[in-house]
Amino acid sequence: MKKYTLYHICFTLTLVLGLTACESDFENPNAATAEETLSSREGILAAAVGMQQLYATTGVRWVVETPAITTREGAITTTFQNMIELEDGGTQLPNFNSNVQGLWATMLRIVKVAEDIETNASTIELEAGTQSGLISHAKLFKALAIGNLAQNYQQVVTETDNDNNASFVPQAQAFQNCVALLNEAKAAIASAPISEEFTSAVTLGNIDIPNTIDALLARYNLLAGNYEAAIAAANDVDLSSTSTFVYDSQNLNPIWSRVFLNDSPNFKPRDNFGLPAEFVFDDADGRLSFYLVPLDETNQNGLPIEDLAGFFNVNTGPIPVYLPDEMHLIIAEAQLRKGSPDVGAATAALNEVLTDSDDPFGVNAGLAPYSGPSTVDALLDAVYQNRRAELFLTGTSLTDSRRFDRPEPSGNAMQYEEERNRNFYPYPDTERNSNPNTPEDPSI
Repeated sequence: MKKYTLYHICFTLTLVLGLTACESDFENPNAATAEETLSSREGILAAAVGMQQLYATTGVRWVVETPAITTREGAITTTFQNMIELEDGGTQLPNFNSNVQGLWATMLRIVKVAEDIETNASTIELEAGTQSGLISHAKLFKALAIGNLAQNYQQVVTETDNDNNASFVPQAQAFQNCVALLNEAKAAIASAPISEEFTSAVTLGNIDIPNTIDALLARYNLLAGNYEAAIAAANDVDLSSTSTFVYDSQNLNPIWSRVFLNDSPNFKPRDNFGLPAEFVFDDADGRLSFYLVPLDETNQNGLPIEDLAGFFNVNTGPIPVYLPDEMHLIIAEAQLRKGSPDVGAATAALNEVLTDSDDPFGVNAGLAPYSGPSTVDALLDAVYQNRRAELFLTGTSLTDSRRFDRPEPSGNAMQYEEERNRNFYPYPDTERNSNPNTPEDPSI
């Protein structure tokens, strides 16, 4: 993996602070070094803001868009080669595809900045709650970045290496690493509650760190197969609390920018949340009208498309870090997958989603309770269908398609009727060309 230099730190800070450009081609004897930037209270708080903003703008774009095209949540409406390659998919998806590279590189940049913040936070004289805030915030974003990598790549880097020699771990181990990081973050703020200084300087109250930690613990414990821990963490989340990435005129909602900014958008959502016709949605399901606006059109490959609403049709609209009903869906799935399935508890959790009418973000199905067969398999199908509707365009669709054993891709490009055209992405050639530990690409 490429060495992270002052340029990367400066770029991160520039996104939020509007600093003059940090050029990597010229030496400035008066410029602060990376060590100096992270050795002051002002510098390390700015780094935390920059990391958060980098994830909210650039990171969210790759996390949402890339698997959305692979799993047919979205259909391309552009002639840009990277999007054509992504929609075609199959074994011919190149390692130099800019989505494949962008997702990988941006998440690793988040990991590196998080590591630097954590390393330096304990060396600066700070209020205890400011130090714990910095550490828990860094660990949260590191876990989020690693989790996104593990949902899309078969093996991932979980610790950066300045000598281009980072090790890879299997996906399952990466999820366990996420859990460990989040537990460490939780312990940090348990020992010293987050200070008002940290909140006013970094999150501005937009991200509820304690609840976000629990929500991500629920998510990654589920993906790691720690079902009882996933249930416990999901139950710890205050479902009336919200955490959002916020945007302004200088930092636009990145999905709005991809769908609405230009006369020729990059993609639009597919109808039925991209699911095949076997998954039938009640016309009264409020999530249809929340996320989708009927167009009765197709893209250039004949795929049915709609217009996009929800969190993505306003240029400065906030995007949730997680959705409250994800917790109910995690509980339902974990109850079904644990050693002794509890069908009753799973049904009750699923019904919380189906009958929801007071979601804090307005994502309300507003339907009758589940009335299908009370079997593990039938309920898992219902959980999958509701995850695709409730968590539409949140970056979870590819890992869900694999986990719920949806039909395998053929490996042939341009098979647009397939539910997904890849299982995992190939490793970017930027990583392979610099890191000798890069594994062989997955076959599909």
